[in-house]
Amino acid sequence: MKMMSSLQARLAIAVGVSITILWLAAAVVTAHRLGRDMEEVYDDGLKATAERILPIARHDLREGHDRRDTSDDDEMDDAGHGARPEREARYGEDVTFVLRDRQGRVLTGSKGTDASVFPPFEKQGFSRTDTHRLYYAASADGNLIIVVAEPLDHRRELSQKMLLGLMLPLLIVIPLSLVAILFAVRISLRPVRDLKEGLARRGAQDLSPLIAAGLPRELLPISAGINQLLARLKAAFDAERTFAANVAHELRTPVAGAIAQAQRIRSETKEEQTAQRTKEIETSLKRLMRMAEKLMQLARAEGGRLRADVPSDLREVVQMIVKEFERAGQGRIDLTMPESPVMSSLDPDAVGILARNLIENALKHGVPGGPVEVTLDERGLFSVANDGVVLPAEVMDRLMRRFERGNLKTVGSGVGLAIVKAIADRVGAAVDVVSPRRGKGEGIEVRVSLPVT
Repeated sequence: MKMMSSLQARLAIAVGVSITILWLAAAVVTAHRLGRDMEEVYDDGLKATAERILPIARHDLREGHDRRDTSDDDEMDDAGHGARPEREARYGEDVTFVLRDRQGRVLTGSKGTDASVFPPFEKQGFSRTDTHRLYYAASADGNLIIVVAEPLDHRRELSQKMLLGLMLPLLIVIPLSLVAILFAVRISLRPVRDLKEGLARRGAQDLSPLIAAGLPRELLPISAGINQLLARLKAAFDAERTFAANVAHELRTPVAGAIAQAQRIRSETKEEQTAQRTKEIETSLKRLMRMAEKLMQLARAEGGRLRADVPSDLREVVQMIVKEFERAGQGRIDLTMPESPVMSSLDPDAVGILARNLIENALKHGVPGGPVEVTLDERGLFSVANDGVVLPAEVMDRLMRRFERGNLKTVGSGVGLAIVKAIADRVGAAVDVVSPRRGKGEGIEVRVSLPVT
């Protein structure tokens, strides 16, 4: 079933079976026509044998009659066949025939021939019994009648040899033809395989058009249709990213102004209830500000350039991000890095966005006051681990989706890991979320295999 799902296998089987059937049909037709032609050849040979033996036998009978007139009576038997052994030797043992007179008496014949096998003469021409093919011929005066016989087994044996000689080449040609067909189909479908492999190697974020050079005419409409679809998808994604980035950017100024106004109202009012509400407004506005920043990061991850022209050391970027959190009062980060540089072609800003979101998630969703372990090894494996409850499998499956959170009681935007996933997908890195973390029965660990040079 799996083989029949392949276009190459379908074409090879269809063409191979068709060629095999045509070869066999041609062999059957050829064998049939050749059999009929050989029958005619055999009959012509049988007729020629009779016409050649009849005058010789007639001449020998005349000589035998003359010898009987001049020889002693003791040398002849009662039937007058004293010279028969000499005549049989003259004709040879490879010819089966019987010579009769007008009354049907046997005058001579092949050695060891049973005359009863040969039916009486009825008419000149060909006849057939269960065992022999016969030809009857009479002399001009009608006094001598010869019947020459050929065993049907002999003809069948020759026909079988002829058919075997015809089939043996087919037993060699047909397998070679199937191999040649398979090879030809494989060569002919190479553009299809190249197109399939090219699409399979593409990442989820690669929306560049397909190269149509070298494709056969039958594939050009498919390539053009895919390119049109990719162009529409790219335009839709670009519009989405542009909209998110513009909205996030435009919101920063009015939100910052609203936060300032809320802080001013809270400082000027003396009513405790108004001050509390103003504080809640300020908290909501700050949350909106963080959401705008996350949307800008997501737009950057999905549409920005994530590769740099010059490789940089990943340790410097990670260390800088950790120091930012430490300056913000988050001193519970345990950083482990190799002593030698970890060089990568990734854009430092993209690495910074990825590391910042992972560390921020660990600080926010981990055990309050618990340590956050940040590790970078020489292979580019970047991991962030924190203590906490073990997440169920269904929760871990949706963590990478936008606006999804593992702990609904914790304040957050739900796009942090979505940003990490977007960056990892575009650079070809793998993201693994493990819960519980390695070496412990609790907590969460996120590992990202960053490409290194």
